[in-house]
Amino acid sequence: MDETNLEDKLNELVREFGEAADPQHRKLAKLARQAQANRKKLEKSIDSLQESLDYLRVCIKYQVFDLEATRRENDYLRKLLEESDS
Repeated sequence: MDETNLEDKLNELVREFGEAADPQHRKLAKLARQAQANRKKLEKSIDSLQESLDYLRVCIKYQVFDLEATRRENDYLRKLLEESDS
């Protein structure tokens, strides 16, 4: 079941149980609304986590780039020192 289908089913349940008058149906409607709210919170958390992971990937790529540049620079400077000592 995909996300839109699940959301449609939850909305349908909320509407269906929201119209009922007996206490058990009201309780089910409340549970359906809570499930819907929890699902939205979960989606927001997953989106936030995905953004954090994307940012972490960029940071790691930059660190690797910086490390490689530092190694090249160190090699170059070592070479200059060796040439000046000779």
